[in-house]
Amino acid sequence: MIRSICAALALACLSVPAFAETCIASRYGYGGGRTASGERMNPNAMTAAHRARPSHVTVTSHSTGRSVTVRINDRGPFVKGRCIDLSTGAARVLGIAGTAMVSLR
Repeated sequence: MIRSICAALALACLSVPAFAETCIASRYGYGGGRTASGERMNPNAMTAAHRARPSHVTVTSHSTGRSVTVRINDRGPFVKGRCIDLSTGAARVLGIAGTAMVSLR
């Protein structure tokens, strides 16, 4: 009985996707400056700024359906209502010119 409950819980946990967040993304890409990680900002790289998430995030645009995996190398955005700033290169892949609704995974 306990094994079947544990198995059901394990299966449920495996079938739930990683933490997803839906929010407004913006584009930033002013090259040359230093990011929070200490590296120079490369507008064409697949990078982004997020307040809390470490490492890599898959971003999916609601309007185009396109996805891209970006490396978080900076902290931000510091504009109320936005959750991620995408490099110019990542925004281009997603088809985002200014701001857009996205899902993060």
